[in-house]
Amino acid sequence: MEITQVRNATIIVNYSGTKFLIDPWLGPKEYMEGFISGVNSQIRQPRVDLPMEISKIVNVDAVIVTHLHPDHWDEYATKALDKNIKMFVQSERDKEFMQNEGFKNIEILSSNGTEYKNIKLYKTSGEHGIREIIEPICKQVGMDYDAMGIVFKANNEKTLYITGDTIWCKEVEEYLAKFSPDIIIANTCGATVLNGERLIMNKEDLINLLIHSSKATVIASHMDTVSHLTVTRNDLKELTYKHKNLLIPKDGEIIKL
Repeated sequence: MEITQVRNATIIVNYSGTKFLIDPWLGPKEYMEGFISGVNSQIRQPRVDLPMEISKIVNVDAVIVTHLHPDHWDEYATKALDKNIKMFVQSERDKEFMQNEGFKNIEILSSNGTEYKNIKLYKTSGEHGIREIIEPICKQVGMDYDAMGIVFKANNEKTLYITGDTIWCKEVEEYLAKFSPDIIIANTCGATVLNGERLIMNKEDLINLLIHSSKATVIASHMDTVSHLTVTRNDLKELTYKHKNLLIPKDGEIIKL
């Protein structure tokens, strides 16, 4: 297995001989305004450039889009990707969106497992911030609340769990118990809205994840890119002294497992 940290939640997973592109946010540095409902809205995003050419990023077998928030999918991805590429999404609504964008080979992932080549992909759920607080805010700005994660399983590979955009919650804890993943990729920049609520894991959430996953390799992703971040890679470095299983890759870095 190889995992390439591209930028933000955009990663490439080479799993059991198949390359998956997750959440392609491919626009140039600072092309978007900051999120109005988030902290630091005056900061344009992405905060950093892509670490490699788009043509290299989209040279994959399949794409998984965990949800359609604009830091996980953009018009640059629409333009760059082959419209016939295999694509996995979380819902009928997201499938319809992708069909309207011209994509032709779209499948909704199942929580019971979806077969693709010699791999089984399981859709997981979570909390993209505390639901009763954040879901109404999402509706106000015209965004869906839900975001999926994915578990990858294959006979010749370690089990991989990509948490997606979620805080530490009972669903995540339950998936750790159910699947016993060997590798976990967690989105951990503590993106925060104006009322102070986090949308994804912050440092304390990551510590909970590490405590419950002491035998797994945990990879911190979704770092140093969005306007509304409150946790940086530097903030997480001290955790690596106690938790030797924590990796904090730089953009463009390849992790071989």
